[in-house]
Amino acid sequence: MTATLDGGPSGLDFRLPAALEAHAPPEARGLSRDGVRLLVSRGGAHTHHPFGDLPAQLDPGDLVVVNNSATLPAAVRLDRLSVHFSTAREDGTWLVELRRRTAKASEPYGGGEPGEWLPLPGNATLRLIERETPRLWRARLDQDVEKYLARKGVPIRYSYVDRDWPLAAYQTVFGTVPGSAEMPSAGRPFTAELVTALVSRGVGVTPITLHTGVASPEKDEPPYAERYDVPEHTARLVNLTRRDGGRVIAVGTTVVRALETATGADGLVRASNGWTSHLVTPDTPPRAVTGLITGLHEPRSSHLLMLTAFAGRETLAEAYAEALREGYLWHEFGDVHLIQK
Repeated sequence: MTATLDGGPSGLDFRLPAALEAHAPPEARGLSRDGVRLLVSRGGAHTHHPFGDLPAQLDPGDLVVVNNSATLPAAVRLDRLSVHFSTAREDGTWLVELRRRTAKASEPYGGGEPGEWLPLPGNATLRLIERETPRLWRARLDQDVEKYLARKGVPIRYSYVDRDWPLAAYQTVFGTVPGSAEMPSAGRPFTAELVTALVSRGVGVTPITLHTGVASPEKDEPPYAERYDVPEHTARLVNLTRRDGGRVIAVGTTVVRALETATGADGLVRASNGWTSHLVTPDTPPRAVTGLITGLHEPRSSHLLMLTAFAGRETLAEAYAEALREGYLWHEFGDVHLIQK
């Protein structure tokens, strides 16, 4: 199987066989969290490792930046619809996606009208205000959303995952600040023991926060604004690492987005927080981040455009062709890709 370059926004298209979709967490497949596979791409070469080999792929003085956002049980199921709570807005409204329930999970639902009221379980009411994007509504719940989701929500699940899993399956070892609609999944394979091994090797680990919204099910759909926070100590560590010749390795595209939002024209990262719509592309390449740990992304997804900024189009196409040939698994419970410059 091959991954081919095309003229679409992502520049990469391929067919993803259903057999290469991770249908369950690795723990349900008899593996540990860090028992997934690691594809390493560096300088046009691609090598294969267990994820537990990550410390050996990094050097003393490198810095790993992680996302400490914790996952909410962001899906509320009605009889025929599901409501996916995506992103909290400053005025107390939320962006939500309406989805039609199916036998396996759910699919996009194009209905709804401005001003419509939806009765939700637990005597709650959701009012649709206006469309924010073709598939996302700005809406208001008549209760505190996070407290309500803690009582009535379940983790968001798509059809390639064959059953419900508890919220703990969708948390990373770094998740301490609740707010993500979906797990910042590049951090999922990390364990406390692996973090200890990184630190023992002299590799630093430091957090940012970026609360992820719902995934884009539509090809070529760009991401939308998300809340982020780059603290002062992380900004300082990134700048010191770059000054001293170390590499800055982002765990997930969310970390890249946050750090690059906080990077000035002089290439220095400064503490900042708020909303980011920043896109990293070959035309707006990364300035602070020099490596990326990420999952394997769907054909023509907007994340692939970011990956081309790190690897280059030809190298990324070669890496994905290698992953397809070697049977790597996709999605949040799947395998991992380390891209190093």
